[in-house]
Amino acid sequence: MAKRRKRGEGSIHLRKDGRWEGRVVVGYDEKNLPITKNVLAKTKTACLDKLKALQETCSGQPTEKLQPDMTFGEWLDFWYQNYSKPKLRPTTQAGYENAIYKHIIPALGAIPLSELGTNEIQQFYTKLKKNGRLIRAELYGEGVSDRTVWSCHTRIRTALDRAVQDGLIRINPATDCKLPHQNTKEMKVLSREEMQRFLIQAKEEGYFELFLLELATGLRRGEVLALQWDDLDFNTGELRIQRQVYRANGELVISAPKTKAALRTIVLPHSLAGVLEEYHGQINSRWMFPSPAKEDSPLDPATVRKRLQTILKHAGCRKVRFHDLRHLFVTTALENGMDVKTLSTIIGHVSAKTTLNVYTHVTDAMRQTAAAKIDRGIGKCEPPNGHGEGLPTKTSDLPSKVPFEPYKGKIRKPGTGCVTQINDHLWEGKFSPKWPDGKIHSRNIYANTKAKCEEKLAGLIRQTKAEVAEAKHLAAEGKWEAAMALAVQKKARGTRKKDLLT
Repeated sequence: MAKRRKRGEGSIHLRKDGRWEGRVVVGYDEKNLPITKNVLAKTKTACLDKLKALQETCSGQPTEKLQPDMTFGEWLDFWYQNYSKPKLRPTTQAGYENAIYKHIIPALGAIPLSELGTNEIQQFYTKLKKNGRLIRAELYGEGVSDRTVWSCHTRIRTALDRAVQDGLIRINPATDCKLPHQNTKEMKVLSREEMQRFLIQAKEEGYFELFLLELATGLRRGEVLALQWDDLDFNTGELRIQRQVYRANGELVISAPKTKAALRTIVLPHSLAGVLEEYHGQINSRWMFPSPAKEDSPLDPATVRKRLQTILKHAGCRKVRFHDLRHLFVTTALENGMDVKTLSTIIGHVSAKTTLNVYTHVTDAMRQTAAAKIDRGIGKCEPPNGHGEGLPTKTSDLPSKVPFEPYKGKIRKPGTGCVTQINDHLWEGKFSPKWPDGKIHSRNIYANTKAKCEEKLAGLIRQTKAEVAEAKHLAAEGKWEAAMALAVQKKARGTRKKDLLT
């Protein structure tokens, strides 16, 4: 007896003319009748291959018959898999699936689609707010956030809108539901003094160029981490934003930005371009901010998020998110007179309205300036001392220097070598990179003071990294002897140890 094919795999049979025919349902028409397509081949194996290829081509079309008496859970799963998921990015899919399969279907999935009413949906929202949290209830309380309720509502409403279009139900019961008021979370900004302490500490921890670029451009985290050196023209200062990096399913993914507006070119200040050009000489990677742990890979967004919090803590600054640094750039630009249209183009917004609604933070300087203008325009008087014009109206008016000694960790960063004190008058610097043969070949320098040793070590690291890159290039060309000669050569590295001891 022939083995029966599974549902959805289509059917296959031998025709009278000797050819094999495969047929599969690829969708349903407006009357809910099946739409089929067929393939022909001379052999059964070739027919099965063609049938499989046809199914993959038509995978985005509905392949199940829809019935008004199906449950809401069945419809919601069908809507997500066929109408919604194919258009979503992996990170967005995770949010959809969390709302659908962890909250909505367990609560409402068993109700027939035609019997689902506003009352059932409203009760579901109330339960979510009361005790709908699934994890970390001891930290955040038993109820979910207003944002989670809105997320569930959007999924339900959109799926039911489609059910109305397909003629499965007459009206959308989610339309009349009452939802909690969405309070927009005000973004935090750093003061001038905090920014200075933050950048001083970032320089100590090796992240100065990254965060300086962020504060000067307001790029999204995924955009700034996906930058490559080819994106920057040092002569003109033009920086092209044409990709982003994000983590999906445990892996780093490099892709184009979501919108056309995010594909843009901005011009960096001359001083910032100079800083990056100097930094370029220290980096042996096509990525502007490469990962120290993985070759030919950008920094992980999660690593930068954690490092930001560490630097803020060491600098004594308030806790802010990476996205708040983007917001800080927008606010500072507005304070200093940049027009909103230009600003929205720089930060990659589709419209200036988004910039004003989402990112504009009313600072104390803005409030005092507005009050002073009202006094002059309506009251016909100048503001008293200590108010309005007496306070700084721009961040540049604040003190330019802040006395701050950066926190120095006990563990040095990867790729910076190590410094050891041999005696009262001798310090040793050591750098031990891995060469193309997979072995570690160390280089050493010596100096009479720690400061001098650190200075010499920095030069040694730059020179050695260039030699490692040259050795890799030679190894790739098959010139192993020349590559290994670079690894074991005994070149003079500053002052020799024996010269300092004598």
